[in-house]
Amino acid sequence: MEKILISACLVGDKVNYEGKANACPQLDLLKEKYELLVFCPEVEGGLKIPRLPNEIRDDRVIRKDGKDVTREFNEGAHKALQLCKYLGITKAVLKENSPSCGTHKIHNGYFTGVKKNGMGVTAKLLKENGIEVYSENEIEKLIK
Repeated sequence: MEKILISACLVGDKVNYEGKANACPQLDLLKEKYELLVFCPEVEGGLKIPRLPNEIRDDRVIRKDGKDVTREFNEGAHKALQLCKYLGITKAVLKENSPSCGTHKIHNGYFTGVKKNGMGVTAKLLKENGIEVYSENEIEKLIK
């Protein structure tokens, strides 16, 4: 069975910044076709649960209180890439709008609730290294 990387929050792990999950309703269909490798790049990068919101601004990841957490986000992204390379994973399902995992949309960087086109740190690194990235809204493309 092919392995696929998946954001931990999408399988029900309470790892998002609020300490909540974003469980994906199509998870069972995905499990029928893939072996899921659960990963949260923010936690693996050393960020705590819960944590203040983070957004990407000018190629830096900034916490709502102004602290630069780019290093932690980069560390988590590189760990995700290492895992994919080591296990031969070529696809990932990631949480849309996340500063780590957003595949098409991220927040605008000013904590206003406005979203813009863009990719999270992990999604971008994986894509740049040949890993296909999908949001939870695109699972149907993977289960056909």
